[in-house]
Amino acid sequence: MSTTSHANVASSPLSFSVKAYAAKFRALLDSWHSLLLRFSDLVIDWTPFTLVVTYYIVCTAIYTSCSEQYIKVFYFFFMIANFYIAATCVIEAFLGMSPVREARQASISVERDGKFPTPDEGLPIMDLVIVAYLPNEQDIVKEQVQYALDNVIYPRDKLRVNLVYNTPMPIESLETELRHMETKFAELRVIKVFGSKSKADNLNHFFTLDTGADIIAIFDCDHFPHPHNARWAAERFVSDAALDIVQGRCVVYNAKESFWTRMIAIEFDKVYAVSHPGRNRLFGFGLFCGSNGYWRADLLRGHKMDREMLTEDIDSALRAYGQNKKAVHDMNVISYELAPTTFAAFWKQRMRWAQGWTQASIRHMPLIWSQPPTGTRGINERFGMLSLLPVREISYYLVTQHTCLLLSFIITCWPRNPTELVRLLFFRYPLAQWFFFITVICLIFTLWITNRVRSEFTTWPMMVLFSVVYPPYLILMATMGLYGHARQIIGYSSWNPTSRK
Repeated sequence: MSTTSHANVASSPLSFSVKAYAAKFRALLDSWHSLLLRFSDLVIDWTPFTLVVTYYIVCTAIYTSCSEQYIKVFYFFFMIANFYIAATCVIEAFLGMSPVREARQASISVERDGKFPTPDEGLPIMDLVIVAYLPNEQDIVKEQVQYALDNVIYPRDKLRVNLVYNTPMPIESLETELRHMETKFAELRVIKVFGSKSKADNLNHFFTLDTGADIIAIFDCDHFPHPHNARWAAERFVSDAALDIVQGRCVVYNAKESFWTRMIAIEFDKVYAVSHPGRNRLFGFGLFCGSNGYWRADLLRGHKMDREMLTEDIDSALRAYGQNKKAVHDMNVISYELAPTTFAAFWKQRMRWAQGWTQASIRHMPLIWSQPPTGTRGINERFGMLSLLPVREISYYLVTQHTCLLLSFIITCWPRNPTELVRLLFFRYPLAQWFFFITVICLIFTLWITNRVRSEFTTWPMMVLFSVVYPPYLILMATMGLYGHARQIIGYSSWNPTSRK
């Protein structure tokens, strides 16, 4: 057959028809593949929800079919567990008063003398690192950087402000404006991390740079450090050569913006000003919490962040503790941050935290029984790790199981009025009232201490609201913990930044 004949066959209507059908078939396969991927993502997204709902339904159904004898055993077990949790909170709150008092005395002394204990020439060189995911924080990043440059009071020759950011797409004219700021301020460095997909990637890139700093501070982009934030942290390092990490107090400044910001603001006052310093005294260890934290630079550069962990901050803190590094909580190292304003943003943030804590608890459980490379780990520290890791994760089941038990009471003995409902839930058995009253007293005492140290952005009405809503809020947090467990079981691994809008 001639070359012309081959050309005629190749260009025949039949050949074009086959190619067209092949193209359509490939397009059909691609569409089916895309559809299957979307369906798979949908299944993964909804599987945790299905598991948690099934858990509630099955557990409540089991309690409705249990005998009165078993119900009584479960009831008092959960009441004792609630009392243990409440009593632990009270002890931490009581012990947390001392660090707060010491911080106030140090602040009063500086105000009276008009100077800090350490002269400027004796202060360490410090890198302040502001970490940003630009699409999420493009509306606030310039303001945050400018604030740090203008308001942080520290010797200019010993302070560097570093913006370390990533973005999946160019954002102009913002990126050009940020580079212009870098030329305007000698102490500012703007670093774009190409290929980064997380906060951990951004930080790990920065840790490879030889900046000459003695101390590295890490801040999320929504933070406004108090003007003396860096100075108080530096004073702590100067006064204790064995100190490796200083975690400051985080305060919510948009507390009045919504119901969720009100709840989170009080919660943060309780956690950062009461629980963390109290745990530090009770169990002898502190934790880096992700932002407003200061590290010795050589430790952090070698330590790095694990990009596979959803809460790389807690993982890094526990790895440091495993190496017997010393961390403290300082109430004068204050930074102000934004809380999520909507339930959707709150849910996204806490889901990442819940699953991240689950990952960290599984990885670092051996800290309960293992010894550090140098020194020893006391019984109080081991008990602290037991409370922080497995007991924390188990508490989600204690709270939700108690909730299922109470739901079964309502189903089997439907109350006719609110008085009967209260009696049914809290005073079903003679001793129940004592557990109930003691638990309430523990809560009131903890909130009383929290009120003494609450920030200027929270109010008494917020405290009352938090107290009233705390039981359902606690159930919501426990449900989120179960959701985090379900996500970990199915291998969910998306990193979702907290919305700043």
